[in-house]
Amino acid sequence: MSQPVDKLTLFENSIKGFLGPVWALLQDEKVTEVMINGHEEIWVEIKGKIQKTDAKFKDEDSLRSAVNNIAQSVGRRINDDEPRLDARLPNGFRVHAVIPPCSRKGTTVAIRKFSTTQFTFKDYITIGAMTADAAQFLDICMKLGKNVLVSGGTGSGKTTLLSVLANRIPRGQRLIVIEDSSELKVEYEHVVSFETRMADDSGKGEVTIRDLLKSSLRLRPDRIVVGEVRGSEALELIQAMNTGHKGCMGTIHANSAEDALVRLEALAQGGDGQLSERALRHQIGAAIDIVLQISRYSDGSRRLATISEVLGFDEAGAYAVVPIYGLPRLVKQPDGKLKGEIEATGILPTFMEEIEDNQIPFSRAKFTKSQTAA
Repeated sequence: MSQPVDKLTLFENSIKGFLGPVWALLQDEKVTEVMINGHEEIWVEIKGKIQKTDAKFKDEDSLRSAVNNIAQSVGRRINDDEPRLDARLPNGFRVHAVIPPCSRKGTTVAIRKFSTTQFTFKDYITIGAMTADAAQFLDICMKLGKNVLVSGGTGSGKTTLLSVLANRIPRGQRLIVIEDSSELKVEYEHVVSFETRMADDSGKGEVTIRDLLKSSLRLRPDRIVVGEVRGSEALELIQAMNTGHKGCMGTIHANSAEDALVRLEALAQGGDGQLSERALRHQIGAAIDIVLQISRYSDGSRRLATISEVLGFDEAGAYAVVPIYGLPRLVKQPDGKLKGEIEATGILPTFMEEIEDNQIPFSRAKFTKSQTAA
């Protein structure tokens, strides 16, 4: 008697045919992303470095057919009216495609793979992305319910870090996770996961992150996690943080902690709250407790660059962002790797007494600046 085939296996068997030219690359555990720049040019990312491959599609029609099949398999569409596709495949791959004439070089596709194993703070420490002290401090932030914004560029590891943080939330809480495409790996006892939905062919039925955030506030959440803040839902998240929902989190595209807050402000201005600029800035300054900046460096490594506390505003009217941990100047080694690790800046977090009152074993000495720091 033949064994039943699970849905994931059936799906992979179906896409294997039209993704044939890059299937071996997608199966290679060393490859984290496949980038297709037209049917004759295919690149991959390995250990944070990009390199060209010899793989090719037969012609533009074959590549376009592959993209159409991917879209159909996940109930989405890509055509002349909607020349962009953003989809998550059942096996966890994230696919984004743009077709001509918007893409001048031919159909362009990026397929990002996500690790099937759950990352932990221990893994970050092992690869040198953060120190044990920095990891323990982040763990404390989770225990104390600090509102955290994870900032970084594309491919810097924001989603992975957010997953790790979510898995360190103390038990006994109700967690609601909202994403455009489900990517977070949250292993928690009480978690509700929401995913957005595109409009149908008649333009109806769209469900946005903002819609889901509004619904989540009526579903008795203890904490809300937004996979990526990219639109006017920023205003709802800020207001949730300011109305008793401690320990909310999200990621945002920015190059520094200060830039992350400015971008959050710009996104929130797209909401319909009609707040004055001053009122909105005060809400953001009060809502966000910690900003984590994670970056990808020239050697391909991804590291936690800064852990900063937000203290409202300074006298000049700018966001007051104080680095608690920072990455010193990195030194390039003979093998091309960068040497250096995140370390305390010498500044105590304003909630140091809260740490002590909760009898958390993390002394003030942990924040002492290293005498060897540059």
